[in-house]
Amino acid sequence: MKSAVETLNPTRVRLTVEVPFEELKASLDAAYKKINQQVTVKGFRQGKIPARVIDQRFGRGAVLEEAVNDALPKFYTEAVNEAELNVLGQPDVDITELKDGELLAFSAEVDIRPALEIPDYSGIEVEVDAVEVSDEDIDKSVEQLRERFATTSPVERAVQDGDVLTVNLEAKVDGEVLEDGVAEGVTYTVGSGELLDGIDEAVTGLEAGGSATFTSELKGGSAQGKEAEVKVEVTEVKSRELPELDDDFAQLASEFDTLEELRADSRKRLEQMKKYDQATQAQEKVLDELLKLVEVPMPEKLLADEIQTRKHNLEHHQLGQMGLDLAKYLEIQGKTEEEFDAETKEQAEKGIKTQFILDELVNKEKLNVSQEELTEHLMRRAQSSGMSPDQFAQAVVEGGQVPMLVGEVARGKALAVVVEAATVKDTKGEVVDLDDEDEAEVAETVVAEAEGEETPEA
Repeated sequence: MKSAVETLNPTRVRLTVEVPFEELKASLDAAYKKINQQVTVKGFRQGKIPARVIDQRFGRGAVLEEAVNDALPKFYTEAVNEAELNVLGQPDVDITELKDGELLAFSAEVDIRPALEIPDYSGIEVEVDAVEVSDEDIDKSVEQLRERFATTSPVERAVQDGDVLTVNLEAKVDGEVLEDGVAEGVTYTVGSGELLDGIDEAVTGLEAGGSATFTSELKGGSAQGKEAEVKVEVTEVKSRELPELDDDFAQLASEFDTLEELRADSRKRLEQMKKYDQATQAQEKVLDELLKLVEVPMPEKLLADEIQTRKHNLEHHQLGQMGLDLAKYLEIQGKTEEEFDAETKEQAEKGIKTQFILDELVNKEKLNVSQEELTEHLMRRAQSSGMSPDQFAQAVVEGGQVPMLVGEVARGKALAVVVEAATVKDTKGEVVDLDDEDEAEVAETVVAEAEGEETPEA
């Protein structure tokens, strides 16, 4: 076999391959064997039909076609390996010559990973939010905990803000009651904003047994987005009583004996959350700066495939689960289809650039992924996907996605190397130390979001 490579542009090449006919012998034998098992000829047992009879009855061309289809992937792979190409996606193959008994020649155009030059990135500087926890933040956190331990009791009075109601709802569009527009025994807290716009004003002042009608845009169901006339009937009114903020509440709601200890723990937790957010912000900003430093030629076919994949995942996975189509989603987002397409293309380009650059850094810095690191990453991904580690691991193995997970961990480590070399300061001008136990998790998450990684399906 002889092969040559022609560079069409920085991200695409054309391979030309010539194969002497004798190298097709194994594929020809396999073709005759396969056809033997599929056809019957009177006077011959199945599987025992001579090659000359197959040629006479079914044509030599059918055998050659079967043999070439079998051989092409092998010869293409050999040519790719010989040229040491890092190919992306499937090739566009064209058989240029097929002479029975003499020669098979074909060409294959395919995208390749572009060669990148990674410049010195130690000069990257970014600014992130300072970690500050105010007394108001703690008050809000404790108040949210207090809300969880609220009690309710029936009252015979008009509805007030904060009351817990039991209501019946009936929605009409164009005077007709919707099939899915009737709901009974719905629990609703006045002022929570969890149901329909306008319901708070409609029920305030009513007593149990009272009803009112209001107009609102439906947030779900068969008439989602349409204006509906909604009748609400209040069947029960309960007042909410919050526990006193004292040591007894601390003992009820936590493992602490005093309210002061509970507040101290709230401060600690809020600081940890803000530090995690700060680390995420730092890595996102450092990644953006790194992407600006490196010129990345964009493989057109790979980009088109990535855009299509992102659209498919949005429409058939995310929006499908919410009962929306793309048109309704764009209407809710207030975007045109052109704006959506431009955003999707920008995100796809960023994802591809992120992968190319960080993969190059993995090679440059000689970063490896240990079994322990891969297992920890798998556990985190399983948790975020809502699957058990065993289910997630099985889905990854069955889907052949183990290399994808290894790549995520390696690219996370590469980003962490860049962040460590960069200067990160907070809004107070203080240098931020990001060397904490969450750094690997944060880096992997940032990389996965940039690349638009999908969760394997069980």
